[in-house]
Amino acid sequence: MRLMERIQTEIRAILQDLFEQSPEVLLTRPEMAFGDLTTNVALQLGQKLGLQPREVAEKIAAEIRLKLTKEISEVTIAGPGFINLRLTDKVLLGQVHSSATIAQSLKGKTVVTEYSDPNPFKVLHAGHLYTTVVGDAVSRLLEAAGATVHRLNFGGDVGLHVGRAMWAIIKELDGENPAGLEKVPTAKRLEWLSSCYVEGTSAYEASELAKAEIIAINKRVYAVHAQDDHDSAFAKIYWTCREWSYQGFDKFYEQLQVSPFEKYVPESEVTAGGIKIVEEGLDKGVFVRSEGAVVFVGEEHGLHTRVFINSNGLPTYEAKDLGLAALKWQDYHFDLNIIITGNDIVDYMKVVIKALSSFYPEVAERTKHLTHGMVKLPSGAKMSSRKGNILLATDIIEAAQRASREVAEHASQENVLAAIKYAFLKNRIGGDIVYDPIESLSLEGNSGPYLQYAHARACGIFSKAHTSDGVINSLEAGERGLALKLTEFPEVVEKATHELTPHLVCTYLYELAQVFNRFYEQNRVLDDPRQSERLSLVESYAKVLKTGLELLGITAPERM
Repeated sequence: MRLMERIQTEIRAILQDLFEQSPEVLLTRPEMAFGDLTTNVALQLGQKLGLQPREVAEKIAAEIRLKLTKEISEVTIAGPGFINLRLTDKVLLGQVHSSATIAQSLKGKTVVTEYSDPNPFKVLHAGHLYTTVVGDAVSRLLEAAGATVHRLNFGGDVGLHVGRAMWAIIKELDGENPAGLEKVPTAKRLEWLSSCYVEGTSAYEASELAKAEIIAINKRVYAVHAQDDHDSAFAKIYWTCREWSYQGFDKFYEQLQVSPFEKYVPESEVTAGGIKIVEEGLDKGVFVRSEGAVVFVGEEHGLHTRVFINSNGLPTYEAKDLGLAALKWQDYHFDLNIIITGNDIVDYMKVVIKALSSFYPEVAERTKHLTHGMVKLPSGAKMSSRKGNILLATDIIEAAQRASREVAEHASQENVLAAIKYAFLKNRIGGDIVYDPIESLSLEGNSGPYLQYAHARACGIFSKAHTSDGVINSLEAGERGLALKLTEFPEVVEKATHELTPHLVCTYLYELAQVFNRFYEQNRVLDDPRQSERLSLVESYAKVLKTGLELLGITAPERM
């Protein structure tokens, strides 16, 4: 049992003995001048029992002094009845030494995380970059807590967007001529596919003839999958271009230095399953026919109506998402299914999950949909003219690289990645994000490179020491603040993991670095009589920083 839980359990036992009450005992961390831990349980009990809270607090404090002598060195009462506790040096130091250890609270649990979700034949935009970074961090938190995490990536290799791209590709090749693809330079493949998609989209909106042709091509793409066609000229073009997209995605993830995905699930793989579920739903009355389409009437559940099979007889994204959910459950029988997307599909997902609950209620109950806003650059920030009004993933990366040359002459690619990732992760998931490249690279503010530098600085202190081993048995006043802050790390990580809020880790690491700076300014480490003791604190600090940065997918260099 961890220290906080042990103290809470003992206090609950005291309350049972004194008042025959066992309320929840909440321990929080007050300002250091008041103690290490505090609880307002006396105020709660006083109100409930009709007693003066301070009188209740005094009785509780007396028992704590008797029964928690190994853990608590001082108990004081503040204000109307707050009970403040100061830990013994021995207990506090024990917590410091294990501060980088993360509790295995999710051991034995299976979690599926689905994020990034780019579509073949289309460009990667800033939203894909954001969900990739956040999804990687959330997955790392879950894994650190002991969960078995299956990272999945879902994307549309069938659908109207593919029909639009294929229409323009065939036009660019002067017909269904697979050999013409050889003329596209390897380095330009993704850009070329993107331009074809844009061309096809424009034609679809501007010309009824082109629209009809694109709809026909869209049906042919579905037929390629249904017939497992890899030999026709049309199929060869399709499969080659799809593979180009996948190769581009792999290169993108490698560039970002994120953990690899276990599986890329294409829509074509779940289409048949989704159609089957919708057809079963028609028989059960979950879905109804409307104007040649199959729909889910969401108004009956306080939602809105959505189409699952369109009037052309083709499945929509909604049907494919049903098929995806069934596939995930079949393959993993997960305890938790996390989906991370932009907040533009909040209402869409509510309908899908409600429809899903009619077939797989356990899947719907275990599904958590996290959403985020738009990613923007500050007003006036440069973007490549070829990209128009769409903020691409490469816009963000290129903006950071330009800024690194302006503000940090020797910034490495790892510093650039740290800048981007931390800038995204330090914000609570949900709202829009304005990514400021200059600010994200600052070594003096709340940034990823600042924390990388903080770790390198701690390592530098070790490199200058004649010895780094020593046993620390007591704490001086100037050392205690750092020790206390270090012991918060496991609590912060546990909360961030269970609430799926990696920004809490960012906030903590920045605060920790500031606490260390004050400690280092006020307490000489090298060539001091307490060098060994203070080096031990520096070592724990470096371990916590490194562990925290790694949870965020950020490297912790030993030199900068």
